[in-house]
Amino acid sequence: MSDNELGLFLRTRRESVTPAAVGLPAGPRRRTPGLRRAELATLAGVSVEYLIRLEQGRDRRPSPPVLSALADAMRLTPSERVHLHRLTKAADPGFSCTGGAPPNRAVRPTVRAVLDRLEPAPAVVVNRLGEVLAYTEGYRRLMEPTGLLDDPDSANLAVFTFADARARVVFPDWDHVADEVVAALKQGPFRADPAVAALVDELTVVAGAEFTGRVDTIPSLAAATGVTRLAHPTAGALRLAFETLDLPADDDQQLLVYLPADAATATALDTLDGRRPGALRAVND
Repeated sequence: MSDNELGLFLRTRRESVTPAAVGLPAGPRRRTPGLRRAELATLAGVSVEYLIRLEQGRDRRPSPPVLSALADAMRLTPSERVHLHRLTKAADPGFSCTGGAPPNRAVRPTVRAVLDRLEPAPAVVVNRLGEVLAYTEGYRRLMEPTGLLDDPDSANLAVFTFADARARVVFPDWDHVADEVVAALKQGPFRADPAVAALVDELTVVAGAEFTGRVDTIPSLAAATGVTRLAHPTAGALRLAFETLDLPADDDQQLLVYLPADAATATALDTLDGRRPGALRAVND
């Protein structure tokens, strides 16, 4: 983890909760749309001074009742509550879930068979570095024209996003995509992992403040599902709904599956695949 992930997570979540969401009046002269520290402290039943210590990283081991009270007050989702618990465990030095193991680049035959079954949907397996390890033909047809797969043996989602100028064209919402890439990199041991630390150093040199600023301000909780927009070089504007599936811990990999989010994207993907319209249906149908 970076130096104060727990404090960063608490602060960003506090600032994302509107007073109206927790039954408080907005009031005049509010400098932030989120909750003030005093408001969250009152809702959670803790002192403002203690909340400041948590956010500043001067106390990194709040008790389970305090964590539960803060989570209730900020209306955290189940996944955010699990992440909050993990952040408190990460404050204990000397233990890493990865145990110093290098990133796994071997994809099990069963996982490759699952990819085969997912055709023609775009789907890809990545590891904690964002390295592209295996993918469906549908993913190749989708991403090859973007430049991501110019060198299939070294394709990396994080490097493409921050180091390849084409990414800013391909992703109309580049800032959001960059945020999510950083959040994903920070979900594990981060700089405590030598392989991740080397990648972070590379991206720091290549992208500078656009990368390091995000490391300092983006919480380590990437979205597991959502919609990504692509400005595809040949297929035009696409909207892709994605699902992120964690493979078993020993794999230390994720399977990302993309489906058309609207009828126009479904038709465009069928055209890329050389299929008659209807092979892939929009998820909102």
